[in-house]
Amino acid sequence: QLQHPSAEVREYACASISRLLQQRHVIPAFLQRDVVRCLGPLLMDHSLAVRETAAGALRNLSACGGFEVCDDMVTNDIMTPLVALLKECSMGLDADQLSPKKCRETNKNYTEDIANEAINLLWNICECNNTAVHIFNKEGCLEAVLHCMKKFSTNVDLAISVANCLQAVTEDNPDLLCSFNASALQVLETVMLCPESTMKHILLRTLTAGTMWNIKDTIPPGSLGSMVNAILKIFSESLAVDAGETIIRMNEAEKNGLKLVETEAEENMSEVTDNCVLSDDNMEEIPKAKLRRDNDISDLLPSDKWELKEVTALLTAQQTALEIIVNMCCSEDPSDDEWEELSSSDESDLFMENSYNEGSGLLMSPLCLSDEVHSAFLNNLIPKKILEKTAFPNNVAVDVCMQNPSWKPLIQKLNAVQCRALTCLHSILLVSDVDCLGGASALQSLAQHLSQLVFSKTELPRDTEFLEAITSALRALLQTMASKNISQCMTPEQLLALCEAGIHSSNASVRVNVVSILGISGSVLAKGQDTAETLQMIGKFLLEVAVKESSLVVAGEALDALFDVFADGKEAEKAAVQIKLLPTLKEFQQMFRMRMRKEGKGQYSRDQLCVLDNVKMNLRRFIAYQETLGNTPT
Repeated sequence: QLQHPSAEVREYACASISRLLQQRHVIPAFLQRDVVRCLGPLLMDHSLAVRETAAGALRNLSACGGFEVCDDMVTNDIMTPLVALLKECSMGLDADQLSPKKCRETNKNYTEDIANEAINLLWNICECNNTAVHIFNKEGCLEAVLHCMKKFSTNVDLAISVANCLQAVTEDNPDLLCSFNASALQVLETVMLCPESTMKHILLRTLTAGTMWNIKDTIPPGSLGSMVNAILKIFSESLAVDAGETIIRMNEAEKNGLKLVETEAEENMSEVTDNCVLSDDNMEEIPKAKLRRDNDISDLLPSDKWELKEVTALLTAQQTALEIIVNMCCSEDPSDDEWEELSSSDESDLFMENSYNEGSGLLMSPLCLSDEVHSAFLNNLIPKKILEKTAFPNNVAVDVCMQNPSWKPLIQKLNAVQCRALTCLHSILLVSDVDCLGGASALQSLAQHLSQLVFSKTELPRDTEFLEAITSALRALLQTMASKNISQCMTPEQLLALCEAGIHSSNASVRVNVVSILGISGSVLAKGQDTAETLQMIGKFLLEVAVKESSLVVAGEALDALFDVFADGKEAEKAAVQIKLLPTLKEFQQMFRMRMRKEGKGQYSRDQLCVLDNVKMNLRRFIAYQETLGNTPT
């Protein structure tokens, strides 16, 4: 059917394939039948409708198939017809201003609709495949997509597609920076300054601000401060909107809109009845089927669910803003001097002083925000607005979503925003000093807030994403408070309960976080009075994790925590004797070495192995230190 002479048949075939490709289990069968090479040429079909449906089918394939399918699409040369289509659409936009290619019946703009499908396809592929990004650079696709972005005032959906694509292709792509000339930057700046206040326009400005951050190296140093301030102002405006209240308001508006449509339909029916009064002689019974058709208002309902799309756009904008802020906090690499200082320090000190992120396998050293970013953060109240987003979603809004199947997916988005806010908070805590965070009292209030998130419900949280986010934030906060000798608000019992819940998580990062949290809190307790009993509980927990944990990285973190807790202090010495810390570690040392030899090379990266080597060395030193104290149980 894709090769049929009739354009209508080809369009029908593309539409059918498009629907089927939304089911992941059928994708392998279509790939075996060379679906990419079959659909690819149709991107340049003589029929505009066929082009659009073919692009839509390929878009679904790229979105539902994932990385491997996108790689396969590039291998099968999908980029050649896609780039050609994109450039033709770009030129067609200018032609449309003189003679628009619109369907008279539906007022449909084929050029813009085809461009929208093509750019979404391009975005999906470039996000998954570096070769596609290279082709984007080489073929000058930037000019074509920016030309489409200029339509933002009349077609915000097309502009959002472009903004999504640009954010993907500008990330870690220095080869593209030279293409951002003054004209290209002007397009982005114009979009960032657009005054429209709809949620879709908030999303558009947020995505465009993210692109500007990605290409910040093209901005003259003298303009960097104002650019960063403009970006964070957009993020601040996005985060200032109360998503829960917006859901409640928009849902009510949708209901009122449906009632209005129903009322108008009834009035129209009444007018028809009033204007069709028949004499008794000529009166006929109206068939019941005809009555049902006249009373069917489905064709009068809003076809695009405007209110739902607006809320979805808002939540996407807020999630995007938070993710970019995380990147802003983490993007600044150490200077050459900082690297020199790090490399000249003792390896064990390096391990003990820096936090380890298992997800990336890298040592993460807290870096300071630049003056421009730091000033803009404070001016736009970014920390305050991030903190507001860490709260649990509005219960009324959640109930509204639960009662409406089409709105139910928003609950997942609400939870995602909360988790991103907690991750954001974690990043800010790593790069900001105490005074910038509001001082000791503000940190104590933050500790109470985070503990309420964990302990306010009858059961401890089990959601993996939330647990990773909340434990990361707590870890950074407790580390900051401990370094400044600020008293901590969570009780040892609360911490142990959290750690008991977290250590059973399937996510290794959660397990790393909870043992680190326990190590931080234990090291603080070791400096106090009459804490030996609590230190015993902490020590037993950490020893058990070190001995029984399946992940070497988590076991290494547990050992590191033990080193911190029992490094010094009379209370720690008492507890160490009671839990038989020294003999247990001496017995475990050989097992740890064997596990590293057996499991290390196959399962862990070079960076992770470097950290584990430091743990092994510190374990030897710690045992020697404990022996000098004579901490052997009687």
